[in-house]
Amino acid sequence: MSRILIIDPSDNVAVALEPAEKGNTLVLPDGREITALDAIPFAHKTAIVPLAEQAPVVKYGEVIGLTTRAINVGEHVHIHNMRSQQS
Repeated sequence: MSRILIIDPSDNVAVALEPAEKGNTLVLPDGREITALDAIPFAHKTAIVPLAEQAPVVKYGEVIGLTTRAINVGEHVHIHNMRSQQS
């Protein structure tokens, strides 16, 4: 099992507190468990709810980017499937 952190209650992604391999169980702070569909590197994001294409990615309670395709719960969320809103 791998631990992940939800920074703000409105976040739709969580941050890996340790690396997770594909297939690992990820334990959310509230005890919910999700399965890593990809390898999730330390400090990287994973989706904790399904995200549609062009959906906002919310971390820190703020929109940090938009998805470039639909993302399933447990998928690694990074530059390969989202674009940043940061300048």
